[in-house]
This record gives sequence, C-alpha cells and structure tokens, in this order.
Amino acid sequence: MENIYLVLVGFLFLLAISDLMVGVSNDAVNFLNSAIGSKVAPLKIIMLIAAVGIIFGATFSSGMMEVARKGIFHPQYFYFSEIIIIFLAVMVTDVLLLDLFNTFGMPTSTTVSIVFELLGAAVAVAMLKALSSPETMGMGDYINSGKALAIIAGILLSVVIAFTVGAIVQYIARLLFSFNYKRNLRYFGAIWGGIAITAITYFILIKGAKGASFMSEDTKMLIRENAMLIIVGSFVFWTIILQLFTWLTKMNVLKFIVLVGTFALAMAFAGNDLVNFIGVPLAGYESYKSFLANPGADPNMFLMSSLTGAVKTPTFFLLIAGIIMTITLWFSKKSRSVTKTEINLARQNVGYERFGSSMFARSLVRFSTNTSKVFRNIIPASLINKVEKQFDASEYKRQQKAMGEQAPYFDLIRASVNLVVASVLIAFATSLKLPLSTTYVTFMVAMGTSLSDKAWGRESAVYRITGVLSVIGGWFFTAFSAFTVAFLLALLFSWGGFVAILIMMIVALVVVIKTHGLHKRRASEQQKNEVLDNINQENILQKSADTIIDTLKGVIDVYGKTIESLGEEDLKKLKSVFKESAEINKTSKRLKDNIHRIVDELQEDMIETGHYYVQVMDYLREIGHATNFIAEPALEHVKNNHKGLIPQQINELIDIKKGMNEYIKVISEVIVSKNFNKIDSIGNTQQDLLKMIDSVRKNQIKRIKKAETGTKNSMLFLNILQESKNLVLFMLNMLKSYRDFVIYDNKINGNTSAN
Repeated sequence: MENIYLVLVGFLFLLAISDLMVGVSNDAVNFLNSAIGSKVAPLKIIMLIAAVGIIFGATFSSGMMEVARKGIFHPQYFYFSEIIIIFLAVMVTDVLLLDLFNTFGMPTSTTVSIVFELLGAAVAVAMLKALSSPETMGMGDYINSGKALAIIAGILLSVVIAFTVGAIVQYIARLLFSFNYKRNLRYFGAIWGGIAITAITYFILIKGAKGASFMSEDTKMLIRENAMLIIVGSFVFWTIILQLFTWLTKMNVLKFIVLVGTFALAMAFAGNDLVNFIGVPLAGYESYKSFLANPGADPNMFLMSSLTGAVKTPTFFLLIAGIIMTITLWFSKKSRSVTKTEINLARQNVGYERFGSSMFARSLVRFSTNTSKVFRNIIPASLINKVEKQFDASEYKRQQKAMGEQAPYFDLIRASVNLVVASVLIAFATSLKLPLSTTYVTFMVAMGTSLSDKAWGRESAVYRITGVLSVIGGWFFTAFSAFTVAFLLALLFSWGGFVAILIMMIVALVVVIKTHGLHKRRASEQQKNEVLDNINQENILQKSADTIIDTLKGVIDVYGKTIESLGEEDLKKLKSVFKESAEINKTSKRLKDNIHRIVDELQEDMIETGHYYVQVMDYLREIGHATNFIAEPALEHVKNNHKGLIPQQINELIDIKKGMNEYIKVISEVIVSKNFNKIDSIGNTQQDLLKMIDSVRKNQIKRIKKAETGTKNSMLFLNILQESKNLVLFMLNMLKSYRDFVIYDNKINGNTSAN
C-alpha cells in the first residue's frame, strides 16, 4: 500500500516539473513584456536579468503555499487517500489548462487556476464524503468558500484598478515628458528615476522579502516598521545617484529603470508565484511523510491534521524549481507566444492585428469618439493644442521608421510606467492582503498605458479592445474550467483508483505533446501573417517576390487538388483543400488591407514604385478570390451529394491544370530571376490557355444542349472555367506590374540588373 502512494507522490513531483515549465511559459509575460516591447537591451541581456531575478526570487519564496494545504479546504477533515486524490486532480488539471493557454498565446493567472482547481477537487471529494455519511458533516464544513469569493473579487478589482491607474499615470508621464522625452529627461530624469526605483525597492521588500526563507522574523518586522523611512531614504539616495550618473556618464535613466523593474518582477514571480506550481506537490509530500510517521495507519482512515500547521520548504527544493523555471524561460517558444500577445495589443504602431472586431468593441469606440467630440467643444482650443503637442508622436514614428526592424513596439517612458505602476499596485495590495493577481495587474496596466498613449487609434482600437476582452474572458474561463475539470478528475480518481490516475497521466502527456505540435503550426501561421510588419524601404522588393511565389505555389496546389478531389468525389480532401484556399484568400486580403501602411514606409521619391506595388497587391487579391471561388463551390457540390463530373469534364480540367502548371512555373521563374525577357512568350502561353478554356466551355454548352449534364453539374463546371480564366488573366497582369515595380525600384536605387 505504501509503495502505491510513493508512486503517486512521484507522479505529483513529475507533474510539478511539467507545471513549472508550462507555468513560467505563461507568467513570463508578467516580467518580460515591458523590456522586450521597448527593446531596452538585446534579448539575451533581458533574459539573463530575468533569469537572475528568478533564481534570486526562489530563495525569497514563502515556502509551502498556505492555500494548497488549508486555504480552500479544511485538511483535518480529509483522509490521506482523499488528500492525494485532490492533489493529483489539481496538478493534472493545472498542467493541461496552462498548456492550453500557452498554446493559444493567452496570458492567464496561475493563482486563480490553482485556487479553483483546489476548490473543484475538494468539492468533489467533500460531496462524496457528505453523500456517504450525511449524518456527520455537510459540504460547507469541508470547504472554505470565502477564499474563492475573495479571488473572484480580486479579478474584478485587478482589472478595473490596474487599467485605470495605468492610464492615469501614463497620461501624466506623457504630459511631462512627451514623445520627445530626451530633452526633459535631462532635467527631470533623476527625479523620475528616484520615484521609480523607490517604488520598485518598496515592491521588492513588501512583495518579496516578506517570505524570504533566509530572513529572521525580527528583520522582517524591522522592514515593516520602518517602511516609510526606507521609502524616503531610498528616494533621496536614488535621485542623487542617478543625477550623478547622468552628469558623469550620460546614462539613460529609463533603461536602468526598465532593467531593474524587470529583475524585480521576475524575482517577485519566483518568490510568490513559485508556490502555485510546487505548493501542491510539496503538500502531498508532507502528507506522505506524516502518513509514514504513523506505521500501520489506514490511508482511508488517517486524517491529515498535520497539514494545518506551518511547514517550511527546504531551500534545496526552491532552488531546483528556480533552475527549472530559468531553463524553461530560455528555451520555451510558448512563452514567446504569450508575450507577443500582450506586446501586439500594446504596441504604438498599427500592424498585424491578431484579433478581429466585436460589436461591443465597435460600440465602445463609437461612444468614446462621440464623447471626445463633446469635450473638445467644451475645453478651450489653446489647452487642447498644448496637450496634443505633448502627445504628438510624428517625430517618434519617423525615428521608428528609420530604425526598421529594430524599432521598439513602444518607448521607454511607457515601459517604465508599466513596471513602476504594476510594482506599486502589487506591493500595495500585498500589504493590505488583497488577492490581486500579478498577471491581471501587469496586463491591465500595460493596456491602460497603451490606451492613454493613443496607441489605440481609429485604425486599431476595435481590434485591440476585442483582444483585451478576449484575454479577460479567458481569465473567467480559467476559473470555470479549472473548477470543472478538477472536480471531474477528482470524481474519476475516487472511483477509478490507481488505474484511472495512470490513464490520465498518459492522457496528459499525449495532450501536451499534441498541443506542442499545434503551437508550432500556429506559430508558423502567425509568422507568415507578421511578415508585413517587417517590410521596409530596403526589403520591400524581395519580400513582395517571396509573397508572390508562395501565393502561386499555393494556388497551383489548391487548383490541382480540387480537380483531383472533385473527380474522386472525396469530401474529406475537398474540405482540406478549401481550408488551404481560404488561407490564400485571407493572406491576399491582409496584403491588400496593409497597402496604406506599407506605402507609408516608402520614401517620397518612391511614389511610382508604390503605385506598382499597389497594382501587384490588387492582382494578388484577385488571384486569392479566384482560387477560393474554385474550391468552395466544389466542396459545396460534393457536400450536397450532387452528381459528379463526367469523365470528359475531368479529362478537360486535367488538361487545363497541366497548362496552368507550366504557366505558373514560368511566371515564378521570371519573378525569381527578375529576367523579364520571357514576358512575350508567356503572353503567347496565356492566349493558348485562354483558347483551351474557351474550347472546353463550348464543349460544355454542347453537352448542355444534349442534356448530358445536369444543372448543378453545369453551373459548377462553368464556374471553374470562368475562375480559371480569371487566374490566367490576373497572373500575367500581376507579372507585368511586378516588372514595372522592379524597374522603377532599380532606377531609384541605381541597380540595372532587371531586364
């Protein structure tokens, strides 16, 4: 019996390692987004500082997480076997849930997930106990429901307070410094830095040192009693030091603030959120030790009163956990996805918008626009002009354009505000013992500062708001799904025993492996979508060529598969082909939608080049349309079980496909080589293809006259011929526009390689 429970405790520690990996992948956004978004330093330096913060913060951990042992339920009323079931259900759920959020690049709260998992699993076991012995205790005696209600209140408080305070502080900071902040930074930078570093210092002491395993209680008491003296002394000290450094070394104070803030948040994450991942396994380990200390005890009758006392976690376990998180931080691609979600929602410039628009977002933007007009009529024009001057980002955008791919997503003023406000709010909430989530605070502060900084303009506001609402909705989904899944797993483990636990361990492993593959595919698709965000003066020609080649490859692939699947009436293949065609269509739409932004990147002397670039994108959009209009009707035809194409029709389409293959192949070769001498011969090929399509259309008309094909068959076949003709026409027109694009670009850059 003891050996079985030893294996189960081993499972808990395996799950703890997995949980540490998926947990840091999600929570990394909390301490990385400001540094990465502002590009304050090379990525390796940022990661190194965060890694040191994690290792250092692990020693500040408050040890065994109280909520894991007695915060949500009363352990003295549960038997050892029941406690192990609760903990296993919690850990399996946590790994699956956090990995799911990481896969889709959505930040969530590890605190909320662990709390509601504990609640769900405990409720399930308590329900079974109450049903089996209704005369003893009710469910309310087993569960501490007040903690869950406090967490829900914390969600709402986090969202509202963090967003509001972040927006207000950023507005004030921008009024003081403007986007051209370097001039004012010489005069007020040291004071701003003193306030910021003092806030971060206070954050470290209040949020971090309170749980340091190496600090005595007297030292902690000394810090608490002298908090105000520490704050004032820190402000004076840092202001003087930063001013001296500014005079002597011309150091950028903002860079120092952002890097120190990154270290502080990483340290606080490891010191406090670490217990979200290892608290439950260590509670299970302590339960097992207590069980072993009572030889001959029945696991189904041994009450876990030992968990009600205080237990310190060995520093060795904390350091191991810190090392695992640090390694994950360096190598996890999913952490990059989560970070990218927040940065894209907060970036200053318009670019690829991952989220669509929603009715609520559109209504909110419309209401805000109308309200703004009302205030503009009330406030004096002179005051409005002064404020708008401070928020004028035209020079900043010109600098960003000149930097190209090296341009930050937002400036150091906003990055420093993000870190300082998040640090202060978290520290203040901790001192008041309010259950504010680190994730909620850091995310909503970043959203508030981006709104205040006018990063959510008319071009992007509806998409950004929809994105924020999606993330917030995910937080509530975290609570609901964590409770539900943990509840069901606890029931399953209670009824199925060791076999059910083993099966779920295997299922969890398979799911994590599968989501890893899904994440790779999503990351690849997102990378394609973000290609346009990196187009600039130097690479526009090459990236356009790459885009055209990729599109043409996709078109001929879809065209061939559609005809093949249509002949076989293979519904499964047609569904797959339609998805491919929809992706081509979506990509071409996005290319056209971003024309304004790309042309804006070009210099004044590239007006003609921009004109031909627009033409190329227009034709590419029409090619995407035509491809989709071939695949979709074919899918609908087979889906509705209409009569298939007759052999003569299939053979004619195969002949057209062969001609189309050669046609696209030659066009692609010309685009790659930029040798346009073959355009005349390609024109002849085009005419041959058009004649072939016209001949096939005449054959179909004859078949209609002879009643050889039905109405649906004829409509589908004629539609494919028409869209094939469109493809043939648009492709040559696109090639000619690309030729002119290359010629004018080479004239401007003094390159005569194109023929």
